[in-house]
Amino acid sequence: MSATPASSSPIVLYGFPLSGHVHRVRLFLTLLGVAYDEVIIDLTKGAHQTPEFRARNVFGQVPVIEDRGATIADSNAILVYLALTYDKARSWLPQDAVAQAQVQRWLSAAAGALNFGPAAARVNVLFGRPQNPDCAVIADRLFASMEAHLKDRIWLAADHATIADLALYTYTAHAGEGGFSLEAYPLIKQWIERVEALPRFIGMVRSPA
Repeated sequence: MSATPASSSPIVLYGFPLSGHVHRVRLFLTLLGVAYDEVIIDLTKGAHQTPEFRARNVFGQVPVIEDRGATIADSNAILVYLALTYDKARSWLPQDAVAQAQVQRWLSAAAGALNFGPAAARVNVLFGRPQNPDCAVIADRLFASMEAHLKDRIWLAADHATIADLALYTYTAHAGEGGFSLEAYPLIKQWIERVEALPRFIGMVRSPA
């Protein structure tokens, strides 16, 4: 799959259709209009743990991209790389130091509370693992904080969409697949709608859950 070409050599994205971490990269590439080819790494068959793949990412995790001779792993790191490389307007990762710090705060939340709360609960459901009650506690705290933060703003880190919004979007929007309802968080639901209204937005396939 590919978006509007930005160069003669598309980025190669190593991913998995049901991974929210991969989706945030796939979404950003599409929003930027950057061409990419996707290589499916079947997590259900352990393809991410092969020596060949671990040579690309020592942690054995998707996503990974290859671009211009560089190999970049970790979804948030990839978002930063793409913003610095392909967003000439620097709107997705503003140059202002305070704005960058605000973005980074939410990238940390994506790697922390979002990952260990809603994302972990969803993985447990998808792979039939016992649910960890800590996931619910973490998710509730995260969503309550996001709801409070969105009371006087429409985006997480700036007055426009940034990579902070993309980093938090997928696992929040798919929280129901991990057993969490967003009915108590109307402002989060409105924020999700704003992300989904972005030009060229693409969603992630819904899991059987």
